[in-house]
Amino acid sequence: MADAVPGRRRRKWGAALAGALVVLGVAGTIVGGILSDAGLLPGDSMELAWQAPVDRSAAAYGNGDWLVGDTVVRSRYDAVTAFDAGSGQRRWEYVVPGRDEVCAVSKAADGSVALLAHGERRRADAQGEVEQDGGCATVTALDLTSGQELWHTRRAPGTGELVAELDLVATGGGLAVVRDIDDGWRYESSEPRGVLRGDQALRAFDLRTGIPRWKAAVAEGCVPHRVAAAARQVVAVLVCERTELRLAAFDPADGKERWIVPLDRRSVGLEADVTFLSADPPVVRVVAAETSGLRAYLAFGPDGRPQGRVEFDGGAGKIDVYEPARVTVDGEGGRLLAVTSTRCRQWQCDQVVAFDLSDGRELWRTPLNSRDKGLALRSVGDRVTVLVDRGFKQSRKEGLYVLDAATGDREDRRSYSEDVDRDKPIADLIVHDDLVIAVQSGEGVRPFAAYRPW
Repeated sequence: MADAVPGRRRRKWGAALAGALVVLGVAGTIVGGILSDAGLLPGDSMELAWQAPVDRSAAAYGNGDWLVGDTVVRSRYDAVTAFDAGSGQRRWEYVVPGRDEVCAVSKAADGSVALLAHGERRRADAQGEVEQDGGCATVTALDLTSGQELWHTRRAPGTGELVAELDLVATGGGLAVVRDIDDGWRYESSEPRGVLRGDQALRAFDLRTGIPRWKAAVAEGCVPHRVAAAARQVVAVLVCERTELRLAAFDPADGKERWIVPLDRRSVGLEADVTFLSADPPVVRVVAAETSGLRAYLAFGPDGRPQGRVEFDGGAGKIDVYEPARVTVDGEGGRLLAVTSTRCRQWQCDQVVAFDLSDGRELWRTPLNSRDKGLALRSVGDRVTVLVDRGFKQSRKEGLYVLDAATGDREDRRSYSEDVDRDKPIADLIVHDDLVIAVQSGEGVRPFAAYRPW
């Protein structure tokens, strides 16, 4: 029996595509785009095809989603569930063992395999005292076509707290890459300064078998902090000497360090929020804790030399720190694409801007219509898809732009006749055949909502 909620039958305007569709910039996770192979999707509207059941409980960690063949898969803190992309019927469910909860997942699935990092969430005893959590102590490789566990390994869990872990595990080039403990970047008191414990490292395994491949020779005095992987290289943000953030690249064949460079020519504080947008080319998002600090997207060349630099508040307009879905990387085109805002009369005017990753210069700029707020964008093939909120005075609340990725020329614009509850942001967008599947996470939302062109 299907778990999906049937969609309404066709009508003139169909159901609205959610107003905050977000695509995480992860190469290999999304197949296709909002455009079909032959061009634009047919028709001028979208109808609801199916929805997954509402989540009655949720956590801020363990959330992720993938598309493998004709199966869409989502993870949450307690389980991973797969649905048939065409019908919404549930195919399988993998429940995390024991009292474990998922705290991190790989952003991408390499082939059909994704990684989960999980640990034990401990509860209060009769006296109300809570034992320390077991931390993110186990990494499991999961085959997303069947829901079968392929292998698992232990890792040092750091502080023992279950929190949302960023860039903790990664897949790419047939490797599973695992970052071990950073634990506040403390060194073992029994060891000489700069010598790390054996489990404080960056390790790689064969993605399908779990056979250990290598442990990276991390620079002396440095601890891995973030990790990303691609077929041609593994990259990591390192904390060095407890004072500086650096970026390093490793050979995927043996883990040997290829290069290591300061993250920026001016010091980036350890409290800065640093995450990967791309492993190849290396692109990182840096948000300093203080507003006067560095807030920018930084790109690096194949030898580690700094290349493009796009400030959050530059001449092309302001990039919202709190809406990362408004920025994506088009690795094949060598572009960083962003929705930026500028002051326009009595309100903010949004535009889509393309920057060259090699030097940070502006390539093109396409204004959105008056009062259209850009919510998310994604580059797929030779086109860029932008989701907008059309403003409170518009009868149709959501809209969609399709731009030429090379020039920014507008190729299509669509409107949707119904507003959608957006208490929780859309976390991702999956395209399968002619279906567009919105992904959400959080309390009281439907993790998948699939729309069909009409």
